[in-house]
Amino acid sequence: MKRFNTTAVCIPEKHYMVDLSEKILEIRKLIDAGSYFTINKSRQYGKTTTLNALKRSLTGQYLVLSLDFQGLEHDVYENGAVFSQAIARMLLDLQEFENVQVPDTVASSLEKINASDPARIKMDDLFRVLKRWIRHSDQQIILMIDEVDTAANNQVFLDFLAQLRDGYIRRETADVPAFWSVILAGVTDIKHLKGKIRPGDAVKENSPWNIAADFTVDLSLSKEGIRGMLTEYEEDHHTGMHVGAAADLIHDETDGYPYLVSRICQIVDEEICKIMPPETAWSRTGIDEAVKRILSENNTLFQSLTKKLNAYPDLRAALRSILMEGVRLTYNVQQDAIVQLQMHGLIRNDHNTVKIANRIFETMLYNLFLSEEELKHNVFFREGELARNQFVEKGRLNMCLILESFISTYTQVCGPLKERFGEKDGRELFLLYLKPIINGTGNYYIEAQTRDQTRTDVIVDYLGQQYIIELKIWRGERYNAKGEKQISEYLDYWNLDIGYMLSFNFNQKKETGVKRIPFGNKVLYEGTV
Repeated sequence: MKRFNTTAVCIPEKHYMVDLSEKILEIRKLIDAGSYFTINKSRQYGKTTTLNALKRSLTGQYLVLSLDFQGLEHDVYENGAVFSQAIARMLLDLQEFENVQVPDTVASSLEKINASDPARIKMDDLFRVLKRWIRHSDQQIILMIDEVDTAANNQVFLDFLAQLRDGYIRRETADVPAFWSVILAGVTDIKHLKGKIRPGDAVKENSPWNIAADFTVDLSLSKEGIRGMLTEYEEDHHTGMHVGAAADLIHDETDGYPYLVSRICQIVDEEICKIMPPETAWSRTGIDEAVKRILSENNTLFQSLTKKLNAYPDLRAALRSILMEGVRLTYNVQQDAIVQLQMHGLIRNDHNTVKIANRIFETMLYNLFLSEEELKHNVFFREGELARNQFVEKGRLNMCLILESFISTYTQVCGPLKERFGEKDGRELFLLYLKPIINGTGNYYIEAQTRDQTRTDVIVDYLGQQYIIELKIWRGERYNAKGEKQISEYLDYWNLDIGYMLSFNFNQKKETGVKRIPFGNKVLYEGTV
């Protein structure tokens, strides 16, 4: 029986996975055209799985030399000779362990390079052997290298790229034998590799990979692709799930990030189905529980993202402002911090605006930023934690009581609302108050489409029940009526009859507290600070 896989490569015969055939056809267009290109995507984005599927597709028409730099030791990059010997060994291993047909003359030459004194060989010796192999091969030869960014910041690897570049140019201009296509895969875009020309020189960007064709194939998983994977799973397990609805929910949380898609499915299949009926496990209730468990993990993906985020404190602060204040940050490809965080999958370019890549990453960042406030012994977090038991009645949140208690706490701690109050203050303080109340049982996230400097919709899921709370700054009756209409429409989307609003009002004659507002067939509870 197949299973969901979140480690290493996914194998179609062993694992439930999205059909990659259309993406492979798109990539093959580049290969058939003889292009050299790079597949740079963030960690656990399915690069290795894609390369494996691509190799299967190409085998027969092409001779594919598939290498992986992840296993290379650091001292391999000592100089060009040692590096060339390592490549020679990897090519010989293809013949011994993967049944790649290496001509006897080529194998003999590779063995000679490997056995030679490094002081007597150069990288050019390796490429001369490769040229002879390519010239006499009955098939066009493709070089495919995974995890190339493990070689980052090594001048030896830049020299290797320069040799590939020279081969490409001379193939085009002088008909000199060279690889038909070269595919390099890793997190880091090869154009951003840095190196030193000579020992003691300053580190600078010096990648010779300017021959690479643009790689524009979207490797994220579509709703249709997820639906196909779940259909196969349902045919095996007969859970009674609504396949289309489950696929939409998973895509909404992940925006198609391959690891997150597989991880949700894996948790639902292996854990949630043991504590809920399978049909319920594959509904919003079970999927939300899986997301909650992912957010509580200290997995390598989250570790990688936060490490990269901490390397760029200015952009880290900007992302916090995006989340907490609703500010807009222009996407600028010349900004190295923005490019780096996009390469690592944390952000994306949305119409020239920086956006967090998906809802799970967004909630992860909210949790990270709020936890920093918790460490400062923030009074709102402490008060929410102390009063949490009074807010749950028969498994449901008493959201009206939460709003009333927050307003009371704010008034006691902060006093009257001041004009210098910022949107960040209300959003952050309310989330700090809410977080310990739902922590361990519920989830929350911010609806990105409504997040700006004047309005934010918080969606709370608690034991399968959704609560919509609109946070906003009071800007008059007309604006307030518009907000009431907007939240009513949003409740229709969620099939809810009750919604909540929390207004921060600077009017000195305001009436604080929570009041009930009938609105058509809906009921809104509006709290005013």
